[in-house]
Amino acid sequence: MKSDISSPTRRAFLKQAGMLSAGIPTLGFLASDEQSANPGDDNINIIGPKSGYSPQIGTLVSMMTWMRATVLRSVKNMNQSDLDFLYDSNSNTIGALLMHLAATEAWYQLNTFQELSDKNFPADFEKKWMGASDLGEEARKQIKGHDLNYYVDMMTETREATLAQFKKRDDAWLMKIDKEGFDDQPTNNYCKWFHVCEHESNHNGQIKWYAKRIPNPHP
Repeated sequence: MKSDISSPTRRAFLKQAGMLSAGIPTLGFLASDEQSANPGDDNINIIGPKSGYSPQIGTLVSMMTWMRATVLRSVKNMNQSDLDFLYDSNSNTIGALLMHLAATEAWYQLNTFQELSDKNFPADFEKKWMGASDLGEEARKQIKGHDLNYYVDMMTETREATLAQFKKRDDAWLMKIDKEGFDDQPTNNYCKWFHVCEHESNHNGQIKWYAKRIPNPHP
């Protein structure tokens, strides 16, 4: 599945009446049926509500979208050799890090959309994602031999699944607290998904560091 992941897919309208009846703050953004789109929808540099999402979820989507575009710029034009480059025996390849980003997002899909803990994740998750999720030696053995499209398609497919689920939810869900979240302390869904965003920022720094050390990189 290939798509432009520099902007959210499937435009839709925010319902003013629905937001007000749910008691959700509009953050100064009220969309009606007469409005065809939020002016910020097509501008990746506008952080804020997006059409088709509740206000806070839309703002989160805009941050995740901006960060994803930044990651993709860091790997633009890399070939298989670049993606498989291993700096040393304790490092991870750039390809593995890209797959790790998709795996982390898939983890939080199960955790927040289905309210599962990693103790009862389905077996197919472990088969598909655990090597990329854990990184380390298993990832060094398993994740290689793929071109950039392979990783981008996987990241895109995972992101589209996230956006589809976000459209079904509201700001009350985003604020819902898991009493045993990070470090067994209360954590809401907003914090969990913000972590998905800042997690990409963290690994983007690693990707750029490795990229500068690739011998004879693809131009």
